Amino acid sequence: MDWALCRGCGTLVYGKRLRRGAGVCPECGHHGALSAPQRLDLLLDSGSHDPIDVAVPDTDPLGFVDSTPYPDRLRDARRRTGLDEAVVCARGRIDGHPAVVAAMDFRFLGGSLGAAVGEAITRACETALAEHTPLLLVSASGGARMQEGVVALMQMAKTSAALRRLDEAGVLTISLVTDPTYGGVAASFATLCDVIVTEPGARLGFAGPRVIAQTIGGTLPAGFQTAEYLLEHGIVDVISPRAELRATLARLLGAAAPAAGHGPHEPDGLVRSTADLPERHPWDAVRAARRLGRPTTLDYARMLLDDFVELHGDRMSADCPAMIAGLGRLDGRPVALLGTQKGATAAELARRNFGMPSPAGYRKAARVLRLAGKLGLPVVSLVDTAGAFPGVAAEEQGQSVAIAENLRLLSGLPVPVVTVVTGEGGSGGALALAVADEVLALGDAVYSVITPEGCASILWKDASHAPRAAEALRVDARSLLGLGVVDGVLPERAHGDHAAAADALRTALRPTLARLAALEPAELLARRHDRFRGFGAPDPELEGSR
Repeated sequence: MDWALCRGCGTLVYGKRLRRGAGVCPECGHHGALSAPQRLDLLLDSGSHDPIDVAVPDTDPLGFVDSTPYPDRLRDARRRTGLDEAVVCARGRIDGHPAVVAAMDFRFLGGSLGAAVGEAITRACETALAEHTPLLLVSASGGARMQEGVVALMQMAKTSAALRRLDEAGVLTISLVTDPTYGGVAASFATLCDVIVTEPGARLGFAGPRVIAQTIGGTLPAGFQTAEYLLEHGIVDVISPRAELRATLARLLGAAAPAAGHGPHEPDGLVRSTADLPERHPWDAVRAARRLGRPTTLDYARMLLDDFVELHGDRMSADCPAMIAGLGRLDGRPVALLGTQKGATAAELARRNFGMPSPAGYRKAARVLRLAGKLGLPVVSLVDTAGAFPGVAAEEQGQSVAIAENLRLLSGLPVPVVTVVTGEGGSGGALALAVADEVLALGDAVYSVITPEGCASILWKDASHAPRAAEALRVDARSLLGLGVVDGVLPERAHGDHAAAADALRTALRPTLARLAALEPAELLARRHDRFRGFGAPDPELEGSR
C-alpha cells in the first residue's frame, strides 16, 4: 500500500495525498524531506530547467576506511539516489525570474560537504557571476564529510570566497534552508547569502543539539535551532511554507530586476517654501505627530509597494520589532524600505517597544542598507520614533555604536536615499535612518534633538513646560524647512485616510527617486556630504565681512 508515516505527528498519510502537498503532512503541516530533483521541480517554472554540468572526478584524499571503504560508500549512495553527488545545479526561472540554483540532497551521505559538493557550489556561484544572475542555494546537510577530512573543511572557505565575489559584483544571493542544515554548510554558504529563507520547523546550527546539551550539561530551550527560534533571535529573514515558496522567492528576485523609469519632472506635491505653509504652534504639531492611528511603516509598505518582503534580524542576536526593513517595488522601481514601527493599538505599541529601536534594530537596518548598496537599490526610510530605546540591555549591546555605524554607513552609501519623517523624529535614534540625499516631512511631523518633555525637565525642571520647549526647539515642519533640515513638506489634508496619505507619499517619492537615480554615485555622495557638512559651518559671506 502507498502509505507514509509523518515524522511530525506519527499519522499514516496516503502517499498520493502527501505527494500532492509536496511532502507536507496534511494533518500537522510537518515539512518532510524532498530530494534535489523534487526541489528543482517544485521551484522552477515548467520547462525552464537547464542542468549545469558540474561533474567532478572522484576524490578519496585520505584513503578512508571505516567499516566500508569510502569509494564503496560513494558507489552505494549513487546507486540508491541516482545522483552523482549530494547537490544538483541548474539554470531556470522562478515565476519568470532567471536564477541559478544549487539544491542539496540529504539522501546522499547526509548531504555532507566534500570536495565534489564544494566544487559544485563554487561552480554554481561562478555561473551566476558570469551571467550576472541571482543565485539560490538550497541546503540540507549534516555538515562536512568526515571521510575527506581536512579537505572537506577547506570547502567552507572555498565556497565562502565564491560568495564574496558575488557580493563584489552586486549579484543577489538567496539561501533556502531546509531540514536539517548543520556544521560546515551552516557555517559557510547557507548563512552567507543576502537573504535567508527557511521552511517551517527547519533546523539550522553549527553544533548539533545533543552535542550542545552534553557540553553545557543542561536542557536546551524549547524549539532550539528551529526556524521559528532562529527568526526570533535574528538569524533568518523569512519563514515560508512550502506552498508559498515560489511566490516568496519570486518577490525577492523581483527586487533585483531592472527598474521601470519614472519622470523626474512629475508634480511631487511638496511645499518647498515656508511662505506657503501656515504658521502653527509647535506643540500642536507634537500632539498631531503622536496621534494614535497615523499610518505606520508597515501600513505604508503594504499600500505603497508591490511584492513587499519584510526581512528580519541582525544576523547576530535578535530581531527588533520596532524596526521594519525589506524589499519591494514602488510602481516598478525596486527599493529597500526601512522604518520605525510604533503600532496602531496599545498592545502593538507595547510589542513594538513604542517604536524605539534596540541596537539589533539598527543593525538590521544596516544589513539591509548594505544589501541596497550591493544591488544598487534606492533606499526609502520612514521615521516615526521618540528615539532609540534607552535601556540597560540596549547600552550593554552597544546602542551608541549601532547608531554611529549607521550614520557612517549612510554617509557613504552609493545609492539614492530619501527619508520621510512621518511622525516623530526623535534625536540620534531618528538620524540613524535620516542621513539622506533628501529629507521630507509630513505636515504634522516633528524632528528634534530631544523630546519637548525631556528638554523642559532638564532646563525648567518641569515637564509641564513641554509646549514652551517645543516652541523654543522649533520642532515643527515649517520651522524645519526654514532651517534647511528638511527639503520639502508634504501637507496632510486627509487625516485618518490612510490610502490618501499613501497616495500623496507615492506622488512625492516617484519624481524624487527618479531625479536622484539620474545622478552618478560620486555626485550623489558629494552632494550628500556637502548637505551635512553645511550644518553649523560658518557662512562665507559673514566670515568675509568680519
